[in-house]
Amino acid sequence: MSEPASPLVPTEGWHVLHLYYHVDHGQWSLLSSNEQRAAKTQLTELVQEIRTTPDTQLLAFSVATPKADFGFMLLTPDLQVANAFEKRLSLSLGPDVLSPAFSYLSQTERSEYTTTSEQYAAETLVAEKGLKEGSEDYEAGLKEFDERMEHYTQHRLYPVLPDWPAICFYPMSKRRQGNDNWYSLDYETRRELMKGHARVGRTYSGRILQLITGSTGLDEAEWGVTLLAKDTAEFKNIIYEMRFDEVSARYADFGDFYIGMNLPLDELFKRVCL
Repeated sequence: MSEPASPLVPTEGWHVLHLYYHVDHGQWSLLSSNEQRAAKTQLTELVQEIRTTPDTQLLAFSVATPKADFGFMLLTPDLQVANAFEKRLSLSLGPDVLSPAFSYLSQTERSEYTTTSEQYAAETLVAEKGLKEGSEDYEAGLKEFDERMEHYTQHRLYPVLPDWPAICFYPMSKRRQGNDNWYSLDYETRRELMKGHARVGRTYSGRILQLITGSTGLDEAEWGVTLLAKDTAEFKNIIYEMRFDEVSARYADFGDFYIGMNLPLDELFKRVCL
């Protein structure tokens, strides 16, 4: 018996796979009723297996346009596990029934522009609030900030995705053209620009959950952006508002947008006419 493949787990964070499929209804119609029922049972059991795997999450959703019929968002630490699940999902309804429409690989990651304790102390506690270093209010403010940032970092690296009905995914990169080259800017300039970008995002707290995952060296773009919401209007609002921010207006290139609706599997089967 061969040895199992060695795990491929990042130093921190998880792998993230966005998987989109078309259904070949002609091929599906060739299956008998019993074969169709068995195929749907096989996919259901696989989804349950994935969702009970430690540190693993799987969203299943119908896609709102003919770009794809349905999709999955899979988060798990080990790329070997993610790869094995992806191959099984692709064949779960039988050979030739599902064909990949689009896929994207990324990893959860920290933001390099996250404010440090030292920066918060100097820029906010001292410069803005006028607190004296070492004072009771200063120490309380620093403690509150550290706890908040620990929670934020935990969400970035090891998110728990809510069961909200609408999901939006798109890849994006920073522009590298002439005078609009993000990577020719010094770090402090980039950090200041990103602070303005983040301020817009924070105004949507509680209405949109945003997960930015890194894909430089892993897929075609540099980041994958996943938004979850209870109202698709929120997708339009936040993306439109951010278009006016210089980070987007001058330096961002976007890929195709995929809009989906998170559904229980039995409802998903009905939605895609299986």
